[in-house]
Amino acid sequence: MSRMRTVPADPKPSKLKQIRADKILYLMLLPAIAFYALFHIWPIYEMKLAFYDYRIIGDDVFVGFKHFKELFNTPIFTQVIVNTLVISAMKMFLLFPLPILFALALNEFMNSGFRKTVQVVSYLPHFLSWVVIAGVWYEFLSPSTGAINQILTFFGFQAHDFLTEKSSIRWVLVASEAWRSMGWDSIIYLAAIIGISPTLYEAARVDGAGRWHIMTRIVLPHLFIPMVTIFILNIGFIMNAGLDQILNFTNDSVASHIDIIDTFVYRMGLLNGQYSLATAANLFKSVIGVILVLSTHFLSKKMTGKGAW
Repeated sequence: MSRMRTVPADPKPSKLKQIRADKILYLMLLPAIAFYALFHIWPIYEMKLAFYDYRIIGDDVFVGFKHFKELFNTPIFTQVIVNTLVISAMKMFLLFPLPILFALALNEFMNSGFRKTVQVVSYLPHFLSWVVIAGVWYEFLSPSTGAINQILTFFGFQAHDFLTEKSSIRWVLVASEAWRSMGWDSIIYLAAIIGISPTLYEAARVDGAGRWHIMTRIVLPHLFIPMVTIFILNIGFIMNAGLDQILNFTNDSVASHIDIIDTFVYRMGLLNGQYSLATAANLFKSVIGVILVLSTHFLSKKMTGKGAW
């Protein structure tokens, strides 16, 4: 009886051979790698400029925490921090529930065609630049021809220039951000809802559960992890109040009320040429953001058992 000859299995290809086999995919990935290396990794290394006096000609001079001391001794910087925290907190806490509620509302639509139309329309503002969005809101809130002021005057109220009043400009920022991002931010919650097993719905209906109970007992618990993750990430970005938005909505009347850290860095660095001071301000903002993300993550992990990762 002849013995069966076993064929040895092919050895696992090396990493280099795998890269060569998938070289087209890696070439397609190069632009994304270059983007992150140039605009995200390299700037981290160049943050060292906060500890140096910048020299156009010759080597930079190490000065330690000189620029941080100068930064905190600048009277306007305290107001800048307050503006940043207030605007970011308004956006975070007032806008955080909106994508969730929007996703729940879309999930309740029985007509799939109408639901898809609403989704597409709600996503469109996300793809507009803040220049275009600011132009739309300038027309919308115009004291003479804007829709809001026409409604106010129709009912006998006085027209307001919302974009030049300090009492209303922050609310304009919140409202325009909600209009731009609510639909797009709801995608992650809609994806979580779609991932719920249909058998859970069927079992709930068999037990006599109505739409309200299905939403509160099945849908919302499945949204808990995305909600926690996004909230933690939002905490980390609390020092980012929206540079592009504020640059397009600012004017001399309200500049002091919406001047944030990013506009301070833009003004000190690009306009005044104080690169080391601007880098120190940006490094301060980044460190605070990292501390907030880590603190919120570990606090959430300890209280709920779930964090951002």
